Amino acid sequence: MQARSALFDLYGDHLRPRGGRAPVAALVKLLAPLGIAPPAVRTAVSRMVRQGWLDPLRLASGPGYAITPKAARRLDEAASRIYRTARTGWDGRFDLIVLDAPSGRRERQRLATTLRFLGYGTLDEQTWIATRAAEDTDAVLAEAGVRYERFSAAHAAGTPGAVAMVRRAWDLAEIGQAYEDFVAEQRPLLATVNARSGDEEAYAARFRLVHAWRTFLFKDPQLPPALLPERWPGTSAASFFDRHAARLRPAADRYVEQCLELGHRAVRQKGR
Repeated sequence: MQARSALFDLYGDHLRPRGGRAPVAALVKLLAPLGIAPPAVRTAVSRMVRQGWLDPLRLASGPGYAITPKAARRLDEAASRIYRTARTGWDGRFDLIVLDAPSGRRERQRLATTLRFLGYGTLDEQTWIATRAAEDTDAVLAEAGVRYERFSAAHAAGTPGAVAMVRRAWDLAEIGQAYEDFVAEQRPLLATVNARSGDEEAYAARFRLVHAWRTFLFKDPQLPPALLPERWPGTSAASFFDRHAARLRPAADRYVEQCLELGHRAVRQKGR
């Protein structure tokens, strides 16, 4: 697990509901159970500051970092999809983008990754579609410095045509297999964490569960049920995730509160 990715998960799942800020000592403490060393945490934090995701600030307990408005929007978007709290209806229209792809390979890959995160699939290198318009799309494309045109369109063939379009933009068989693999990999790991497990163990298990589930933000656009195959594996995988995420939440919350308090205390003691 990379430190930068883990920090996004930490802020999104635990620190955003607690004000989106934490002292450095607490960040180090909270990522230690994931096997992430303090130098890696500090390097990742510095990188996220340069990229506009975190702002340094002076807390009452000492130096720390808070999410920026840009990060808050991205984390809220991720949370609504991870826990599926956003609207799921569909009006039958696609958000369609035709763009001039960046000339550099790295820039193209970065833009493609961001568009997939926002729920877009590609028909070709220049044409992207989504079943819902993401709030940050225009800002992302402007930041990438690409020329583009954007349309709202319904398929002339109705739902059958829309289904065919979806099959072109996304490999649903591959996504469905990824959901089955997720459950198969997580089930034995989660079975070892029970009521006798310590808070740190439960926190680490839940963190890894959410981290693995978060990868689907880049794979699965969460299509409307009308456009999905019958017995879609993502449905049972979501129930599996919800059940275990809720089961481990109380112990994980206790561990987070403990680490935040220890982080505050460590900074106060260092400052004496």
